[in-house]
Amino acid sequence: MADSPVQYELDGGLAVLTLDRPAAMNALDTAAKVALRDTVAAVAEDPAVRAVLLTGAGDRAFCVGQDLKEHIGKLAEAREGGGPALATVAEHYNPLVRALAGMRKPTVAAVNGVAAGAGASLAFACDFRIVADTAGFNTSFAGVALTADSGASWTLPRLVGHARATELLMLPRTVAAAEALELGLATQVVPAGELAATARAFARRLAEGPTVALGAIKESIAFGWSHSLSETLDKEDELQTLAGSAEDHAIAVQAFLDKKRPHYLGK
Repeated sequence: MADSPVQYELDGGLAVLTLDRPAAMNALDTAAKVALRDTVAAVAEDPAVRAVLLTGAGDRAFCVGQDLKEHIGKLAEAREGGGPALATVAEHYNPLVRALAGMRKPTVAAVNGVAAGAGASLAFACDFRIVADTAGFNTSFAGVALTADSGASWTLPRLVGHARATELLMLPRTVAAAEALELGLATQVVPAGELAATARAFARRLAEGPTVALGAIKESIAFGWSHSLSETLDKEDELQTLAGSAEDHAIAVQAFLDKKRPHYLGK
């Protein structure tokens, strides 16, 4: 994968995905979108993967979203009858975000620089965001006369509330790391030089956890946000039955009784 725009490493149960176009600030051209979409879909289904860490190469950008140099060509093709310029939303971004947000395992974004447009959306779709103190978020969409995509209209209000999400989407600006922490966009802010190690340790802790239970927690929170209490109670029953039948539950109970630290298998 040396020439791939997405580098993949499996470190124990931790899948580390790195957007690798630093000269373009990790902008998403078609090759990068296809590689990231397919890699995320693969790790979502891989039982060897128990957590995912997503980051960008270099120190300038996590991901600045759509590659506008490529996009301007797509717009020209569309004007000449070559198909819709924004077909990429259905073809690339939607399946990518569904796989990233919907996988039954924890996901962490290590935000090493600016995260803008779809790049910010990808970070928002992760369960946790460890952010360098030099980084920031910018929704960017309205700045190029577009609406939100890649799930931002769903994730952002859940992170910061309806009113603040509306402001950040309609009047895009860079939200620096310190403010991102105050607003709830960042889980943790660390010095830039410590980001890689801190984020990997954070993600590794999740990868060593009870994967079935963590995935069930993720699913139950997403379900409960848009369903009634009664429906959510039924979903909790379903997911608790799933978690309770996993090997890790028995391991955890026995470890508690033995006053030892559990060593989970992820199943």
